[in-house]
Amino acid sequence: MASITVQTSSVSYSSFNNRSTFNTKSQSVRLAAPKSKITTSSRRPLVCKAVASEKSLNIADNVTQLIGQTPMVYLNKVTEGCLAEVTAKLEIMEPCCSVKDRIGYSMIADAEERGVITPGKTILVEPTSGNTGIGLAFIAAAKGYQLTLTMPASMSLERRVLLRAFGANLVLTDPAKGMKGAVEKAQEIAAETEDSYVLQQFENPANPKVHYLTTGPEIWEDTAGKLDILIAGVGTGGTITGCGRFLKERNPNIKIIAVEPSESAVLSGGKPGPHKIQGIGAGFIPGNCDTSIIDEVIRISSEDAVEMAKQLALKEGLMVGISSGAAALAAIEVAKREENAGKMIACILPSFGERYLSSVLFQSIREEAESMKF
Repeated sequence: MASITVQTSSVSYSSFNNRSTFNTKSQSVRLAAPKSKITTSSRRPLVCKAVASEKSLNIADNVTQLIGQTPMVYLNKVTEGCLAEVTAKLEIMEPCCSVKDRIGYSMIADAEERGVITPGKTILVEPTSGNTGIGLAFIAAAKGYQLTLTMPASMSLERRVLLRAFGANLVLTDPAKGMKGAVEKAQEIAAETEDSYVLQQFENPANPKVHYLTTGPEIWEDTAGKLDILIAGVGTGGTITGCGRFLKERNPNIKIIAVEPSESAVLSGGKPGPHKIQGIGAGFIPGNCDTSIIDEVIRISSEDAVEMAKQLALKEGLMVGISSGAAALAAIEVAKREENAGKMIACILPSFGERYLSSVLFQSIREEAESMKF
């Protein structure tokens, strides 16, 4: 990849894949269109190694090259009564099973290209609700970085295990303080740790940047430019900002709809509060969230998000997390509106459901499984 230049004060870019200017301080993103299309047909076909010749090898140099180009699929059975088509972008099929794999790579690559971090020397520090931490952890392991993560203790046990499996140091914070508490703890650790660097996913422009350059174009190409509405949950704001900016530049009439927990409806002007939709609803509006491109905000309760995530597994065969349930439910609600008849809606399913086995999402099934006898 070509270099990225980032100035954290005014946040600007230059020379990233021949695109320029990205300014989050003024909440604008102006980047030239990709010179080459990103299409499903551009993916190299898998070739069995047992019969492949040397010229047919299709092997990535390392795991980071497997990030992106995730597929899209129609939702069929959960969309009964819908007047619009509902499609889903399956970020559950990333190398480490979440959309955060993209920003994990982007933020580390950006910092390396600016010369502010060095493998084997720099200790990376970051607050996380789990998935960004996992995205950072597998890339840090592949590149040789030490990584310390701060995370609210309310996040799932699977997240803790995965982070430790990749060798990350994990510090749990008071769940009542939400992500703000994790952010404060990360800053405290960084201040006390020599050669440390905080990646700042909530403020780092390399976060929305990667979605502008990859996720947005992938959605545009896979829908053949026929997309009418994009729906995404808001955690750091990077996904909806990057994708939304790219898509609106292609078609200003595309609607961008944000999803947040009804229990912590900050984007809607409400107060922050505890909720069970892990990965969205940080309790504040992040610097990376460009609210000017958001046309509507839909509030989904934790209970409803959990139920829809269950239905996606049972009826669509999609094993997804709670925030995916929230995004899908919002898409279905929008698809039932008369004004959207015949339109195409895409929602982003951010993470794989197996990461939530110990959470409320699978509580009843877990209890049933534990009580089974032979």
